[in-house]
Parts: sequence; C-alpha cells; structure tokens
Amino acid sequence: MHPEEQTPVSWKHIIGSTLAWWYTVFLGWTTRIYWFKTQEAQALENNGQGLIYAAWHNQQLFLLYPYKNQQIAPLISQSSDGEYIARVLPHFGMIAVRGSTTRGGARALIKLLQAARKGYRPMLTPDGPRGPIYTVQPGILFLAKKLGWPIIPVGTALSHKFKVGSWDKMRVPLPFGKTALTYGKAIWVKSEEDFPRAAQELQAELNRCSDASEMFCNQKHFDSTQG
Repeated sequence: MHPEEQTPVSWKHIIGSTLAWWYTVFLGWTTRIYWFKTQEAQALENNGQGLIYAAWHNQQLFLLYPYKNQQIAPLISQSSDGEYIARVLPHFGMIAVRGSTTRGGARALIKLLQAARKGYRPMLTPDGPRGPIYTVQPGILFLAKKLGWPIIPVGTALSHKFKVGSWDKMRVPLPFGKTALTYGKAIWVKSEEDFPRAAQELQAELNRCSDASEMFCNQKHFDSTQG
C-alpha cells in the first residue's frame, strides 16, 4: 500500500464505525424510503448497465441503507473521518475506494475502474471532498468518459435531520422520518471537450432532483446558494 493511502486506525475508528453501523441499520428500520426513478434509469439498472451514481456531498449519510447489497463502490476520503465510513461499507455489501480528486486522485481512479470491471457501480460526490459546495468537479467526468458509462444524478432529502458546521453543512439523519431519492436523466460523457456541457447538466440535474426530494419531504424548495 502506498504511504499516502494509509490511514492510522485507532480504537476510536473500531468503536465509532460499529456504532455508526448499528445507527444506520436503526435509521433504515425507522425511516420511510421513497424512490422516484426515471424510466430511463430503471431500465438501465434492470438491464445490468454499468452506472455511476452521483449525489451532493452533504446528502451522502443516508445512502448506505437504501443501496445495501447492490454492489456499490463509493469513493471515500483518505481522511481519518473517512475511515469510519470505509469500515461500515462492507456491512452493506459495498466496497470503499479510498481517495479523492485532490489527494490520491490517480490511484482512486484506477481503483474505481478496477471495481467497475468487477461488477461494482461507483458512487461519487462530485462536489467533494472540500467543495465548493454544489459545484461539480471533473473527477466524476473523467471516470464516466473512461468507462463509457452514464452518470445517474440522485437528489435526496430527509424530513428528520440536523446540520453540522462542516464546509458542506452535512445533513445528519434522525430516525422516524422519511427520505426521498429522486433520479435525474442520465449524463453521458464522450470526450474531454464534452466536460463543460456534462458538468453543467449534472449540476443542474442534481439541483433539480434535490429540489423535488425537498418538496416531497419538507414542502420547501432546495436552495443551491446555501449549505
């Protein structure tokens, strides 16, 4: 393992990830999950087409339970905080690919390609790991071009949550609420010259789908100008 990929693991990671696992399961049991998939995305999923899922960084914490056992390969930060999530993923039938567009990006891309060729569908947060919030970075576009797979935007919302003071105002889910996962149109990336168009479309679709989910869960519009 390359030195940059090593994350020191402490007893805090072991205990914290175990608690996070049980809390996520508890959330899954007590949260009503509503899917709003396009016919296009449903057909692609059913046909076994390779897909790349995209969601905004602050919407990721309640994606594990809905996607359990679906052979998903999320891209997880190499930070100490990322270690907690990485240790939880195998409990939900997922594998963690460690890295980001700003640290270990080339190695992360290689590992995502390897995971995809083993039958896993990558899941990325295109504004991660450090923002700017709600702004698509090019890493996911490189992956889509290399694989020749479409990106499926997924906008989510939670009725019961609180925000933390991170750069992305992370949504932390609370039990006994509901969540909506709204799919947008598939985004295909043919070449690097296609990146500006694809980034604009992906950003617009993620915001539109987030708005639809927010309206369903909270009867208010999604505000992409705020965290």
